[in-house]
Amino acid sequence: MGLLDGKAAIITGSARGIGRATAERFISEGAKVLINDIDGDVAERAAGEIEGETAVFAGDLTKPGVPDELVAKANEAFGQVDIVVNNAGYTWDGVVHKMSDEQFQAMIDIHTVVPFRVIRALAPHWREAAKTEAGEGREVFRKIVNITSISGTMGNAGQANYSAAKAGVTGLTKTIAKEWGQFKVNVNAVAFGFVETRLTAAKEEAGSIEREGEKIELGIPEQQRAMASMIIPLGRPAQPEEAAGPVLFLASPLANYVHGQILNVTGGQFGGMTT
Repeated sequence: MGLLDGKAAIITGSARGIGRATAERFISEGAKVLINDIDGDVAERAAGEIEGETAVFAGDLTKPGVPDELVAKANEAFGQVDIVVNNAGYTWDGVVHKMSDEQFQAMIDIHTVVPFRVIRALAPHWREAAKTEAGEGREVFRKIVNITSISGTMGNAGQANYSAAKAGVTGLTKTIAKEWGQFKVNVNAVAFGFVETRLTAAKEEAGSIEREGEKIELGIPEQQRAMASMIIPLGRPAQPEEAAGPVLFLASPLANYVHGQILNVTGGQFGGMTT
């Protein structure tokens, strides 16, 4: 028996990194998972490598209407959606005085607007189902797990755009929790610290992505990587597989009474400016 037997999940940005590790963890616990990436070839390859029932949706989630297509594809493939993990994202760092409007807005779009649109696309499916179940005297819990960052709670130099977007995820999470608790939808978020992914790799190794013809360099300077490890009490960054565990917890029946929470997964890192 798995924790997610009979459940169907959407995990955005699930061909790589934390999303990929979460997809693998969910499938090992009995779930069916929709694998999503902006790059169709990468998404198909990931789905082929993961042993279990998967479907694939490729597309730019920042484009209007595409989150609705994502939800429709999952319902078509699995006949239901029980869990959504809003994980897709990237970083586009720069200091405030050199940051363009486009650079700032891009982070808001992928990290805050996309989760909002995905959640909104679920509304007609989940709200009506919950009303029927309530009329029958049944509680059926569904799950939203948003991925945020301690950059959104503490701030982080060079990431005004990313930090603002991730702070927005906190507000979104807590508001949807208040609106949808009556429908037995648990809405929570995980705020990660330093996790080893291509976004936190050394700049020389991280590579880049293209956004509308513009090349965006990923990764962080090696000196910053070394300093980050020094301020983490556990002494090292998390691996993606370790990051997937808390997401699984919040998506499972173990968390049916956990609601409107931001779970910090940082290895004990709480340095910096915080309130």
